Amino acid sequence: MIPAETSSAPQANRAARIGLADDGTIDCSGAWTLAHLGDIERQILALAKTRIDSGAINFHAGAIEAMDSVGAWLLQRTLSQWEHRGYRVRLSGLSQDFAMLMQTTARSRSQADQAPPPVRTGGLERIGQLVCAHALHIQSGLAFIGETAATFLGLLTRAQRFRWRVLLHNLQIDGLNALPIIGLLSFLMGVVIAYQGAEQLSTFGANIFIVDLVGISLLREIAPLIAAILVAGRSGSAYAAQIGTMTVTEELDALRSLGISPMSLLVIPRAVALVIALPLLSVYADAVGVFGGMLIAWTQLGVTFTEFLNRFEYAIVLRHYLIGISKTPVFAMIIALVGCYQGFRVSGGVDSVGRHTTISVVQAIFLVIVTDAFFSILFSWWEI
Repeated sequence: MIPAETSSAPQANRAARIGLADDGTIDCSGAWTLAHLGDIERQILALAKTRIDSGAINFHAGAIEAMDSVGAWLLQRTLSQWEHRGYRVRLSGLSQDFAMLMQTTARSRSQADQAPPPVRTGGLERIGQLVCAHALHIQSGLAFIGETAATFLGLLTRAQRFRWRVLLHNLQIDGLNALPIIGLLSFLMGVVIAYQGAEQLSTFGANIFIVDLVGISLLREIAPLIAAILVAGRSGSAYAAQIGTMTVTEELDALRSLGISPMSLLVIPRAVALVIALPLLSVYADAVGVFGGMLIAWTQLGVTFTEFLNRFEYAIVLRHYLIGISKTPVFAMIIALVGCYQGFRVSGGVDSVGRHTTISVVQAIFLVIVTDAFFSILFSWWEI
């Protein structure tokens, strides 16, 4: 507070006053200081209820005997309030010292209301901030994985505490209900692969090799990857949205207060259900995709169903099928953990739910593709 208080009257006459005079002028008198703040506020509130017919109001402040920064701010605020009510306001009689104090107070308030200028950081500092942020994110993710593993191992020793009903419900939602969309996309992928290869193979008279192209590409790579991407967009986003909504509505806190672990109720059943469902969905995608390729081979190249199946049995060895299936549990675990993790990271309102739901889908698909590339390199090194 700015200590700019002066006095020109006896101490007994320093009670602050503001009121409407008979001539329509608003008189301000006494000591407008912090000590009289309560009295001034009550008088200002009472004055605000007064209706003045004149469109212009003169605030006469010649009788103000003392003023500090609080009084200057109160007088400035009162003038602004009457201006906002549509009156033409004029201040008269205020001493030069008090007028300068009001100007200083108004200037200080204006500077305080202004947003501070953004701090400019150098390129090296920004890189450091990004590295620290990603390091904290990785640390949090690893802690979540560790907590999930510990909870799962604990449930293995106490199977009666496992949420079997939740597991079966998620198997239906994430597995059975996903059959139509995965079947349609897999069928179309088989059609596309066979159709694109048919033109090239017919040029060289190698029509029968369409079976090798469709079978190996679908069973090893395309069908498991398509199933994983669709599940990431369908189930992974649902996990993040459901758990995120429970976080916003404080349902997770309610579960903890009841002694129920959110990990055992929300994370483990979803992860186990997806690990079971995704390999089965991949097998289904294999069959539907191969059927789509078989139709195109018959219509475009004249390869009959019998010829296709005979060549399929000869060219497609068991390892191609097993390689594709072996990757799906890893994909399922990635999708489930990313979706649940992003759900637990939600904070604030519904905007955060939408943001983390989007992040969960993007991260899950990215990690699935990176993992698939890693498997491809690994199997190539092992020559299988």
